[in-house]
Amino acid sequence: MPTTLSQSDLPGLQLIHRGKVRDVYALPGNELLIVASDRLSAFDVVLPDPIPGKGEMLCQISNFWFAKTAHLMPNHLTGRDVAGVLPAGTDVALYAKRAVVTKKLKPVPIEAIARGYLIGSGWKDYQRTGRVSGIHLPDGLRQAERLPAPIFTPSTKAAVGAHDENIDFDAVVATIGADLAEQVRAATLSIYQYAADYAAQRGILIADTKLEFGTDENGRLLVMDEMLTPDSSRFWPADTYHAGSSPPSYDKQFVRDYLETLDWNKTAPGPHVPAAIIEATRAKYAEALQRLAGIEVGE
Repeated sequence: MPTTLSQSDLPGLQLIHRGKVRDVYALPGNELLIVASDRLSAFDVVLPDPIPGKGEMLCQISNFWFAKTAHLMPNHLTGRDVAGVLPAGTDVALYAKRAVVTKKLKPVPIEAIARGYLIGSGWKDYQRTGRVSGIHLPDGLRQAERLPAPIFTPSTKAAVGAHDENIDFDAVVATIGADLAEQVRAATLSIYQYAADYAAQRGILIADTKLEFGTDENGRLLVMDEMLTPDSSRFWPADTYHAGSSPPSYDKQFVRDYLETLDWNKTAPGPHVPAAIIEATRAKYAEALQRLAGIEVGE
């Protein structure tokens, strides 16, 4: 059975960051232990109710994609066994499937987003300006419509509780320099296209995805954090997709759609989510894991 962990507790290890979902601990030798909790964030707010087993599923999906795309871009995984770095007395089973030992990288301070379909904040920007992240798109596109080609639409990296803001490529260049900006854009689109093609063969459309990058001590770019998960992407079932409305999804859009029905201003504290929504969301994650990676929950 999947474990449930809202917040990690590893005495003896230095907690250096507790994010919306992941807890990051320092390890010797310029390495990190990253733990995927069962916390759920939506609209950049951490909600009070966890999704049981979500962290395990996220970690397994990320690890699958890191391996699958290693020929396109190196990643932060070291391959070291998690059990070997946990403090004595820790319940190894609680962390085995939800934690990874990674290289410590210097984060690239932007969210690298690829969009293949017009949805979410991209759809809102397009309605208002006809552009997404400064990229002019054809007139007359509908909500959730497939774009002529995938586009790179970066955003700022907001602190917990704040909202990311879409930016154009010139702003990325100004933030990280032209060479690194070009590398990040090329890698983001390459990984997205490869993953979208793979997922489509398994009945899933990847509408968009957010990637995180970092550089090592030699300045080499690596992809890090999570990769192509239901938390960082929109996954749509291909057999029911049509443009013109927000499609049903395998990801936390299910929770977002519920939250949109509430009288909530999308700032902390977040509202409680009914048990039925939690269970339905957990089932969506489990189905995505099985269809993409061939892994049944509990394996």
